[in-house]
Amino acid sequence: MKENEFAQLSDQQLLEKKKQLKSTNIINAVIIGVLIGVVIYSVLKNGFGFVTFLPLLFVYFIVKNQNESKELEKEIKSRNLRQE
Repeated sequence: MKENEFAQLSDQQLLEKKKQLKSTNIINAVIIGVLIGVVIYSVLKNGFGFVTFLPLLFVYFIVKNQNESKELEKEIKSRNLRQE
């Protein structure tokens, strides 16, 4: 979602969107942890290879897509909303 799309949401919708993103962030953290665990296991068991770096590529894309969360926080702060 772009920043101007957040600007069109009401205060209540912004806070609800933040709750949804919070649960998404928790799920992403679990996925990242599992993928890093797979990388560590792969390195210890088989050494370095393509399969070792494939999970790291997925981790990179998950982390890169966290911009939506930052834009939402920016809009909430600009409206001076109480964060729960």
